[in-house]
Amino acid sequence: MASPKLMTSFLGSSSSTGISQDPLECHVVVFLTVISALISRPSISVMITPQTPLERLQQTLQHVHHQSAPPASKQLSIVHGPTEPELLDITLGELLTLQSLQYRHQECLVVPWTGTRWTYGDLDHESQLVARGLLAMGVQRGDRIGIMAGNCEQYVSMFFAAARVGVILVVLNNTYTPSEVYYALNHTECKFLFITPKIGRHSIVEVLETLGPLPKTNGKSESLEEILILRGEYSGFKTYNDVIKRGLEMPADALLNREDELNPHDVCNLQFTSGSTGNPKAAMLTHHNLVNNSRFIGDRMNFTQFDILCCPPPLFHCFGLVLGLLAVITHGAKIVYPGETFDPKAVLHAISDERCTALHGVPTMFEAILSLPRPDNFDCSNLRTGIIAGAPVPRPLMKRLLEELNMTEFTSSYGLTEASPTCFNAVTTDTIHTRLTTVGKVMPHAHAKIVDSKGNIVPVGQRGELCMAGYQLTKGYWKNPEKTAEALVTDENGVTWLRTGDEACFDSQGRCTITGRFKDIIIRGGENIYPLEIEERLAAHPAVSLASVIGIPDPKYGEVVGAFIQLEQQHARPSDEELRAWTRQKLGYHKAPQYIFVFGEEGVSSTVPVTGSGKVRKVDLREMAAKVLEDRKRKMKEGSGM
Repeated sequence: MASPKLMTSFLGSSSSTGISQDPLECHVVVFLTVISALISRPSISVMITPQTPLERLQQTLQHVHHQSAPPASKQLSIVHGPTEPELLDITLGELLTLQSLQYRHQECLVVPWTGTRWTYGDLDHESQLVARGLLAMGVQRGDRIGIMAGNCEQYVSMFFAAARVGVILVVLNNTYTPSEVYYALNHTECKFLFITPKIGRHSIVEVLETLGPLPKTNGKSESLEEILILRGEYSGFKTYNDVIKRGLEMPADALLNREDELNPHDVCNLQFTSGSTGNPKAAMLTHHNLVNNSRFIGDRMNFTQFDILCCPPPLFHCFGLVLGLLAVITHGAKIVYPGETFDPKAVLHAISDERCTALHGVPTMFEAILSLPRPDNFDCSNLRTGIIAGAPVPRPLMKRLLEELNMTEFTSSYGLTEASPTCFNAVTTDTIHTRLTTVGKVMPHAHAKIVDSKGNIVPVGQRGELCMAGYQLTKGYWKNPEKTAEALVTDENGVTWLRTGDEACFDSQGRCTITGRFKDIIIRGGENIYPLEIEERLAAHPAVSLASVIGIPDPKYGEVVGAFIQLEQQHARPSDEELRAWTRQKLGYHKAPQYIFVFGEEGVSSTVPVTGSGKVRKVDLREMAAKVLEDRKRKMKEGSGM
């Protein structure tokens, strides 16, 4: 009997010609539909034991739903991604080799700020040269190598070179202070570090001067043997080019032998979470995680070899690395990194000059891009898609992307570092409303549920904590079993779930809406207030370009609403009462901000504090608010003569 997949194809091709008028043909189509459904449902009389806990869970749930479908109001918030396409079981090095064989002479990587244009063949060759250099330096499978630099071609080749030789690449946040760099290097016991003396306007010279070129030799580190300059030069330090020269002494088969030893399920990447309190945690990600997640991301945007992605997010973050670089590589497409760090003017030029078809970014990036005048002869007619993620997206911003940048096929997305990262992503054919209000459906081979505070799955439509399971989960946090145990919880069926810490809800079709971070929820007089809806309402005001809402401690209510706003250029500042009235037009009286802070006024920074990946740092906003309110209180006392 034909497989369900073949039957689905047959049905699809029949329906494309219109509705048949032949009764016999109609009966055949109906018959095939029923047979296909029967084949795909689990047998009631004969249950086949699944291979994994996830398969067992999924089969049990399907069996329950087929036996007695509950009323819609009782439908539970648990969803399973498609099982096609199948998961690939290859390493990152094998991925690049395969793609370079198919697209060898096609452009792969463009870096306008360095003047670099590499084909797939160029990238494959360069990464092999660097990989041989790493072998000559004595790196062993499982060693850690750190990297701290802006978006450049050397970063990309180093990423693949490290993967080829089986080392774990530790990507360091470009905005780290020296103390944060030292912590990350010591925590992961990096053997080598590739770095640049400065990244944009951020100087790293203090790190170079403090540690020197040979930190372990001079007693500055227990594990870090050498620091090398990834791009450019710095007195006394070896460089990226020196590594390539070392590799020329290695026999070519040395690299082939090392690659043969590797397993796709080896950890290849440590990504630090951008936590706002305490030391950051390093999530362990594998080749298998990254290859498959990036492939599915590209699929959701309908990427082909003819697409050109403009990617401002940094390579040290999953957004720039997985949703950007690897989503492109898996589809034979081209990626453009417009600047060393985020530069909205460079982004506009790259979109136009390179005829980009896609653009990635977090909301603050898109706000900055849209705030600038367009360059002469600006052309975004090829632009169609891209991902906006990393933080809740205000609806007014989404609408501007459609109207001003032609991103009619933009997709909303949700993910986190520990899930490699994407969990949900809309598709380009979803309605605008769906893409404005949800992050789409769960990704292939992923599983998601929403639970209450006791761990029970909640009914569809009810809010709770989003939990994820599937191939893409991190292996845990590096050298941090306590935090790993908190984040990864195995249920009674043997399924391991990642607790995301994000509040969400599902609709009856399985689409997900992220309603906020649990730690950001404001509890005013015992009532939960969700910052996102207030941020969206404030951002819809003509004078407001960005809004970020936090809870302010209050002796009566526990917490009240505080709002930070950034004004649109050439707009007068609306009064606090006008903004409160604007909020109350759509939201409840208690949701109007009691305190309003404007960036650039009365002790508030003129720039929005963001993480290296572009997320607003609400911990900084809380500190600013406390300081401003204390100053206001002091001035009131002085004014009253007390």
